[in-house]
Amino acid sequence: MPPRLSALDASFLYLEQPTTPMHVGGVSIFRRPRPPGPSGGFDYDRLVQLIEQRIALVPRYRQKVRYVPGNLARPVWVDDPDFDIAYHVRRSALPKPGSDEQLTELVARLMSRPLDHTRPLWEMYLVEGLARGRTAVLTKTHQAMVDGVSAFDIGQVILDVAPPGTPASQRPRNGEPAPRAVLEELWMPRPEPTDTQLILGAVAEAVARPGEIADNVRAAAGDALATVGKIAGTAGNLFSMARVASRRAPGTPLNVDISTQRRFAVARTRLEAYRTVRAAHGCTVNDVVLTVVSGALRNWLLSRGEPVTSSSSLRAMVPLSVRGEADVPSSAAAGSLGNRVSSFIVDLPVGEPSPVVRLHHVTHAMREHTSTGQSVGADTLVRIGGFAPPTLHALGARAASGFSKRIFNLVVTNVPGPQFPLYAAGARMLEMFPVVPLAKGQALAIGLTSYDGGVYYGFNGDRDAMSDLDVLAGMVDESLDELLSTVGS
Repeated sequence: MPPRLSALDASFLYLEQPTTPMHVGGVSIFRRPRPPGPSGGFDYDRLVQLIEQRIALVPRYRQKVRYVPGNLARPVWVDDPDFDIAYHVRRSALPKPGSDEQLTELVARLMSRPLDHTRPLWEMYLVEGLARGRTAVLTKTHQAMVDGVSAFDIGQVILDVAPPGTPASQRPRNGEPAPRAVLEELWMPRPEPTDTQLILGAVAEAVARPGEIADNVRAAAGDALATVGKIAGTAGNLFSMARVASRRAPGTPLNVDISTQRRFAVARTRLEAYRTVRAAHGCTVNDVVLTVVSGALRNWLLSRGEPVTSSSSLRAMVPLSVRGEADVPSSAAAGSLGNRVSSFIVDLPVGEPSPVVRLHHVTHAMREHTSTGQSVGADTLVRIGGFAPPTLHALGARAASGFSKRIFNLVVTNVPGPQFPLYAAGARMLEMFPVVPLAKGQALAIGLTSYDGGVYYGFNGDRDAMSDLDVLAGMVDESLDELLSTVGS
């Protein structure tokens, strides 16, 4: 019998609705190699070739979901006999001038489209025509596919720590070896099971676990309690999140009925600025990040004329990659193993006008979580080599998907990346922006990744509710400058 989806993985299929597609994404910006390397330039044909060479490293990406008749058991993963890499790896181009605004508009439209559940649940787009000789790669991967143990994000396996042909002595000292091309004989998909075989397998499981059929039928029919119960049972102590959140999340313009369409915006900052604030105030880089987000949200609310008082706050769910050091973003490097994705509920003090006091509030809240053991683990220990951020953003989004908007107002995922450049087919990756999916009733999700000296924000918002998303993104620099102005004062 083919491998069956876990209860958690299946829940992402059951919970998916037109307004809440359950895929996570990433936008990577590359500079084309000059002159082209021995294998050619970084174009569509070279990207397809690279995926063909390495897709065996992630066999799930040639599998599709097969549902059991009558939903008698959770779906299974089966090889796609009609797998067509040209369907999954696509090509697009921007008209002149190839601006960042044109790129973010394209990303928003592509991320608004649900994935085809009759095929492997991923897509990748090569976007050409960016100004200044740049190329973008957008990935879309369903959360049911990425569990951090048996399946990683496809964007993780196309990247190398050095261009092809670089001597080992010139590779980054703390970099993992480049992913190896997997030479296969002609890939032959395994035969799909028949409906009868799927039913017999479900009946056999029901004999061993009598409640399995009833539970699965309820979850597939949209019973939220049954589905979230499966998430809690599989992911560990996620229901303790409700106990940590002793108060209902504040009502805000971020919590509305959302549409099927999205907006996307980005912000670029330098990691050194966060380290400067950290050193001056004795906190962590992540504390600085959350304070910057708090300041940007405060200024955005004021720009909208929203009532903001000294006690105003927004509640964020913050899935973090925890490696044991306090300074997560600056201490992390590609190839670190034994990552834990943990989630915290943090009240962001958007009503506090002083950036220093905002920072102290955030620092105290995070220390309280860690010192009292109130951190809520997704309880998935993942062993990831190479470029981990795409997978870790997906795991963070998974941790947030089963919870009500009554508990928190928005998701903020902060994932460290390597502090040296990475390459795809010889093209240097300049920037990487996460695209975190929206939860039901939540109009904004913020993802950020530190990479090669930069901290890159991706803002995913509902198209109707967040018409001024670019305004919010533009306030990140303003909020960071406020904190920098306190250094030495």
